[in-house]
Amino acid sequence: MKNGMFFLCLIIFFTAVCPAGLAEEAPIGITVDVPSAILIDAASGDVLFAHNAQEHLQIASVTKIMTMLLIMEAINAGKITFDEKVTASEYACSMGGSQVYLEQGEQMTVRDMLKAIAISSANDASVAMAEHIAGSAPAFINAMNKRAKKLGMNDTLFENCTGLDSDNQHSCAADVAKMSRELLKHEGIHEFLTTWMDSLRDGKFGLSNTNRLIRFYDGAIGIKTGSTDDAKYCLSSAATRNDLTLISVVLAAQTSDERFNESRKLLDFGFANYAVAKGAVKGESFGNISVSKGEKTKVEMVAGADFKKLIPKEDRGNVETKVSVPEYVIAPVQQGSKVGELLVFVSGNQVGKIDLVAKSDVPRIKVWNMLINIIKMWSLSV
Repeated sequence: MKNGMFFLCLIIFFTAVCPAGLAEEAPIGITVDVPSAILIDAASGDVLFAHNAQEHLQIASVTKIMTMLLIMEAINAGKITFDEKVTASEYACSMGGSQVYLEQGEQMTVRDMLKAIAISSANDASVAMAEHIAGSAPAFINAMNKRAKKLGMNDTLFENCTGLDSDNQHSCAADVAKMSRELLKHEGIHEFLTTWMDSLRDGKFGLSNTNRLIRFYDGAIGIKTGSTDDAKYCLSSAATRNDLTLISVVLAAQTSDERFNESRKLLDFGFANYAVAKGAVKGESFGNISVSKGEKTKVEMVAGADFKKLIPKEDRGNVETKVSVPEYVIAPVQQGSKVGELLVFVSGNQVGKIDLVAKSDVPRIKVWNMLINIIKMWSLSV
């Protein structure tokens, strides 16, 4: 009997400390038929489902998510532009596999190179961009690994920027989800990830997206397919519905159809069971707070940031907010300075908070003005 009570206590303990959404294996109602998979919320990074998500595997051209991320970061940093020309080297043209058949010395804009990578998974364009940004492919690969470490991708090692099979190169579903999430933060990449068909060389060379979910899954916004003999069939996919963006990663599927079917299954599960709770919108007013010793006696409080939280759909009607502020603040008060907090509750449990900030400045009242106010108050009371 004592042993039975002991094990019951263990079960209760682990249930309390390991939320179902963060469990390593499938929650009730969903299983996958692939060796490794994960489903996350793109906004928060919360894991909704995981199956062997840390297993080291080849990921084929899904590798190009990191390649595209470094390209977008170079653009945003002003190191390169969409319109500048990139010259293809002999080495870049020798890649084989998926390609747009660049010829040595041929030039394309960064925009067209990104088209080739995102839509047609072009290995030659990936290496050409790597050399253009870092000076050489090895230098770019070094940058890929450094960026992976910064993202906490501790189960990843890149040996090329294409995803072609390499003995030591590996990643895992959880790490792919991390770099996918980071790439989606760059709005400039979305036009490339969501393009179904396009062309290069003045329309002479057609491009067709290797990710069929872009055309056939409601809300799909990317991201990248991959397949090689060692990696089998891989897919990092993302979709947005009703302000909720989910990322699904499926690795080592046996067939192309299987990777798409399992990805749909994961995304469908997420959209069916989760929703985004909105506690506040940045700049939203939450009343006034009294100001002591200020030129104004009150200042308006507004939300300092958006508040969104992924919750089970069944809790959508149980979202409440509570303003927590002191009785007053003392001038001077600067616009944007914290004056209180907004607490957010779901089904009675606090799930987060954001700062409430002053909408405007309130200077400290001058002594002369304070005396005038005192005289006015005295005269009214007489």
